[in-house]
Order: sequence, then structure tokens, then C-alpha cells
Amino acid sequence: MTLTTEWSWLDAAAVSRLADRIDRGRRRARASGRPVLVSATFALAPDVDPSAVVCASRGGGQPWFCFEQPDRERIALAALGSVRTLEASGERRFAQLAERWRALGEAAIADPPPGADQAPGTGLTAVGGFAFAPDGAATRAWRGFAGASLVVPELSLARRGRRTWLTINLDVAPDDDGEQPLQAVRARLEALHEAPLPLLDPAPVGNYEVASTMPPAHYEQAVAHAVDRIAGGELEKVVLAREVEVHAPATHDPAAVLGLLREAFPTSFVYAVGRADATFIGATPELLIRRQGQRASTVALAGSTRRSADPAVDDHLGEQLLRSDKDRHENRIVARRIARTLRPHSVWVAASDEPSVVKVANIQHLATAIRAQLAAPIDAVTLAGLLHPTPAVGAEPVAAVAEIPALEGFDRGWYAGTVGWTDATGDGEFCVALRCALVRGRHARCFAGCGIVGDSVPAAELAESEIKLQVMLPALTG
Repeated sequence: MTLTTEWSWLDAAAVSRLADRIDRGRRRARASGRPVLVSATFALAPDVDPSAVVCASRGGGQPWFCFEQPDRERIALAALGSVRTLEASGERRFAQLAERWRALGEAAIADPPPGADQAPGTGLTAVGGFAFAPDGAATRAWRGFAGASLVVPELSLARRGRRTWLTINLDVAPDDDGEQPLQAVRARLEALHEAPLPLLDPAPVGNYEVASTMPPAHYEQAVAHAVDRIAGGELEKVVLAREVEVHAPATHDPAAVLGLLREAFPTSFVYAVGRADATFIGATPELLIRRQGQRASTVALAGSTRRSADPAVDDHLGEQLLRSDKDRHENRIVARRIARTLRPHSVWVAASDEPSVVKVANIQHLATAIRAQLAAPIDAVTLAGLLHPTPAVGAEPVAAVAEIPALEGFDRGWYAGTVGWTDATGDGEFCVALRCALVRGRHARCFAGCGIVGDSVPAAELAESEIKLQVMLPALTG
């Protein structure tokens, strides 16, 4: 193989640099007797769409990942394949994966940390997510999804604005010959396709079936029971969720669903995590943690109301939300817990004095921005583990989270857990996995939850859950 010619996606100079990086990895592997993780990053031509490339190129049950926030400088990170997979379960799952990822990143041969002008997620990165509960994602419905899972992909593409960077990761073994790793990378790149995300079929043949896994009355009863517990002083707030199943006449296309979500919810985090024959996909407005060096930022998102097509009515609904004692109390509980959790690890923690209204396509939320200057380096995965689950998806006090499964009657799996990425410096970004569905073939499970406080009304909470379900249901029912 000559290194003086261009490959798909890489020019001759990039190929030569990759070959040098692999050769360095081979020498280290032979000295240590163990495989060495090698990573190299290259700038691509303008306007490459990371999610479109990954969706067009996925196949064979390999892991894949897409994570976007379109209105934020078109930021996107998408990844394909797996070089290393880190998995865990139980109470220490965040800490275990943080430790293993830190050791892996320190031992790898990779590019320097990305510069400020590059996209978040450029370079050696691990992508994935965590279930809501320590023992979550254990039921058959969630097969293929571990309780905690971070994947070091074979390829990742990170975009900011019109610029995109490609990162290639591979294990180099002590007995690899000079051509073998390069040939494998070249074949991988030649298998990449660049095509727009597909459109949903506007008129599929057959009927859709949509049904709650539990009767709506069960949800109202659970809300009423929680309100009684709050009145008795046993807890202050609890989030209760519903699960709705969709049976389609044809196989769901996660790529088409992703395209619809990012078009309809450009201010949200739009994500898809593929494992074997299933995809966990959604569009959430809620950031769990963003870590950039010694800076950490998050948001308390709690308190909701509907949108209106009439701008005057829509603004009026937002003003009502801002004045709602019930919703402000719900938001305050979340903001208080987040600040209390970050304070021991920070030089300072600052929260907005007043919540603001965040509008997405079909719902409005109260949001309180929270920032912190970290006192010592704490990586994004560890920070996510400290904060999860916030009262926005769990309960206050935190001990009451253990009672949620009995009230809801199903395994949340990755719903209300967290999805995102982290790099070798410990920077990263994780969103709260809301407004989502688990899609497998013709079947999908959609999830939506509501925060229950002392003056919650069961029928109103059921109606709010219906609003939240309207993020995913239109994308899954044609």
C-alpha cells in the first residue's frame, strides 16, 4: 500500500501521519506485550454531516451513536463501531467507568486535547449512556443495553459550524505487521457513505397501534398515592413516568426519526444510541452536566406547560408558568439539590436568581441555569454520577428514588438516565435522557414523566404526560 496517494476521506499527508501513529503504537505494543489504543484526528471538507454519515454507514449490529444540539453552532458528535467497550452496573457504575476510561485515555497514543476552535468531542472520545437505576436495563426489553456503557468507537465525527473533524481509533497488537492495521482502517473508511438522513414514509401501508402498558387510571392512582405521601411528610417531590407502546405496520427507521427530531427540536439535545437491533432515541431539553476544564454548567429544568400556535396565548401561558407557585416550587427543589451537590467540589456555585421560560416545539419549561468553578479536576462522568438522578427525574429526598419502580410498574432502563460523551481530558457533556423511545423493529416503547409535588392534580399530570409524549409519538406513528 502506498502512502503517497489519497484515501477516501484522507489526503496523502493524513495517511502518512496515521501510518506514523500506528508505527509508534506497534513499537509500544511490542515493548509491553499488550495491545495499544491508537487515535488520530483529521480535519474534513466543510459541511460534512456527522449523523448522516453514521446513519448511512451503520450496519451489522455494530454500536452507533449520534448527539446533536442543532441551534448551538450546529454542534454534533456521531460515532460508529467499537474498539473498546466499558460496561458496569450497580451503585458505583459511574465511578467504575470513570476510572477505567481515565486509565484507558492515559495509556493511549492520541492527539493533544482539542483546541478552542475545534468542535466539542473532537479527538479520542468515549460515547454512551447510563440507566436511570443502578440495576436498570435488566429486563428483556432492554437487551443489548448495559446499566452503564461507554464505547470507544472506531470512527467519530465532530462538527461545529461548517467544520468537521474525523477521529480514527484502533487497537494495535504486538504481532500486527506493517500493513495490517492500515489496511483495516482504509477498508473502514471506504465503507463510509455520505447521504442525507432519510425521510419518514408519509403513507405506510397498514395501521399503527398505540397503547399504554398500564391503564391511564393506574398513573392517576400512582400520582394520588404520591401526593398523599407528600402530604404526610414522607417526601417532598417524586417524578412518575408512563410507558406507551407503538406497534407499526413496518420497521421503524431510526435514521428518519432522528432527522425529524432534529428538524422539530433544534434547541434540544437530539440523540440516538444503537445497540445490536435496538435504538434508544429522543430529543431532550435538559442538560445534566457540561464540563469544560475547571468549569461545570447545568440547568434545573422542572415545571411545564403547553404551547399555543397563537403567539399571544403562548406568551400568556409562559407568564402563567413563571407565576405558578406549584411549578416554581418544583423547579426550586431541583436547583437547590444541584447546587448543594456541586458546592463541596467547587470554588463557587452560581445559580440564576429567577427561573426563565424555555420553549421547545410542543412544551414550555421553567429553567434555572447553574454554573460552578471546580476546586479540583473532576471528570464529566464523575460529575454526572454525583448529580444523577436530580429531582427533575427522581425524588426529593433522594432515598425516595428507590420507591419509584413500585409506583410506576416498569423498568425505566435508560429513560431518565443520561446520554453523552467524554474525552481523554475529562471534558464532556451528558444530557438527561427524556422525551425518548426504545425502538426495535416494528415495536417502540415511549416514555414521559411528570414531577409530582403537594398540590399536583392526577388528571392534570396525566394530561401533561400526554403533551410530553407528543415529542416521540408523531415521529413513530407517521
